[in-house]
Amino acid sequence: MQQTARDTTPPASRLALIGAGFAALLGCLLVFGAIAEDVHEQEASALDAVATPFLHGLSNPTLDAVMGDITQLGSPVVVVPILVAALVLLVWRGRRREALFLTILLAGSLILNQSMKLIFQRPRPQLSWAKVIPEYSFPSGHAMNSLVFYVGLALIVWVVWGRRAGLIALVTAIGLALLIGISRIYLGYHYFTDVVGGFLAGAAWLIIVVAAFDGGILSSQQHRAQAEPPS
Repeated sequence: MQQTARDTTPPASRLALIGAGFAALLGCLLVFGAIAEDVHEQEASALDAVATPFLHGLSNPTLDAVMGDITQLGSPVVVVPILVAALVLLVWRGRRREALFLTILLAGSLILNQSMKLIFQRPRPQLSWAKVIPEYSFPSGHAMNSLVFYVGLALIVWVVWGRRAGLIALVTAIGLALLIGISRIYLGYHYFTDVVGGFLAGAAWLIIVVAAFDGGILSSQQHRAQAEPPS
């Protein structure tokens, strides 16, 4: 996504950003692959064995209610109305590219998450104190989709309202996604590695879509170049 019609980023800085993005994408894929291999081989993770009992040890009625409310922020009941409102506002403001960006971002995340769950078919945690959900566990859809959606919204805020508002929105979005992920482990709906896998997959997808809109096949420069007749 671009804030202005002309890219004013210095070539050296832009090259550094591209390199950092590629490194981040590669890192996400490598760590996700390592976790996914363990899940596929059904190997138990020490982190899973520690995280769930630790968080459950903090349980009390007040925290149960708070975590229940937080986890809902990553559910379709909350995300879909926010998405619809955001799309309406963006289209009304003439920000159709940002609306398309958000739509592709979330739709792709939903499709990828469900596809991966069908591939890995990891059962949900079987805990005496937690409700067992009749669907697969890896990677966590709440973690993946909340990271993608809320960070995507924050990036749009950055583009539309500037760096200061964007930084505040970005920190808030990342913090919210982390809390949603923690709530999934606390409530016994996911393993720790489910949540980490969801975050890594979401981050990788986010980087790919941002790259496509900011210099790739969906960039505004690419569209203008195709539309301009040869001189």
